[in-house]
Amino acid sequence: MSDAPEKKPGRIAEIRQAYSAIKSLDPQIGWWMLGAAVLTAAVVVGIGAIFGGGWLIYAALVAIPAAALAAVVVMNRRGNGAMYKALDGKVGAAGATLTGLGKRGWYANQEPVAVDGARGTRAQDLAGAALVFRALGRPGVVLIGEGPVGRVGKLLKQEEKKVARVAPGVPVHLWTVGDGDGQVPVRKIAGKLTRMKPVLSKQEVSVVNKRLTSLGGIRPPIPKGVDPTKARMDRKAMRGR
Repeated sequence: MSDAPEKKPGRIAEIRQAYSAIKSLDPQIGWWMLGAAVLTAAVVVGIGAIFGGGWLIYAALVAIPAAALAAVVVMNRRGNGAMYKALDGKVGAAGATLTGLGKRGWYANQEPVAVDGARGTRAQDLAGAALVFRALGRPGVVLIGEGPVGRVGKLLKQEEKKVARVAPGVPVHLWTVGDGDGQVPVRKIAGKLTRMKPVLSKQEVSVVNKRLTSLGGIRPPIPKGVDPTKARMDRKAMRGR
């Protein structure tokens, strides 16, 4: 039996996988990508035609990669929109949006750090339960609550006290998922996190992470790594990198 590491798919294969996943959520994605590619190519070639001569040849050569890039950008943007639309209202949606933040200097995962009101140990038993997800970065600790407002508020305060006990002085931000006043829509969670002002050094974040890890965790009634949409998309592939 070979111990050779599993070969990762190439960039083109990754883009194909991402396209297939996105198309299952947005059947019109192919037409949007085609339209973006054709429009971009037409604009580039048109600019070359205006200058004429060698510029037209150069523009024709540039039009191909420019059109491909435009198609990938459209796939990425519409893919994100389709993903968030599919997540909206699903249990664990807030945790799903934290995927990939590790590359941006955050410690976060899809599993909740606290659950209140679960009726059993199955994922569907979380309907109506309050969940709290945690993200740690240079801006501090962000606790994201999902579920019934009243129950979520209490659970967030409990988790805030736990964080303050092991990491005194570290900023703690309390967010509640939703579209109401003072709430954060699912589609805006990742973007809002990355725009927050840093106050801690990388070394301090590492120390705080160890302290938070010492709090232990729960055994949530969600299988580890659960994806509420069952259609996880590789953001790296979506970016074409």
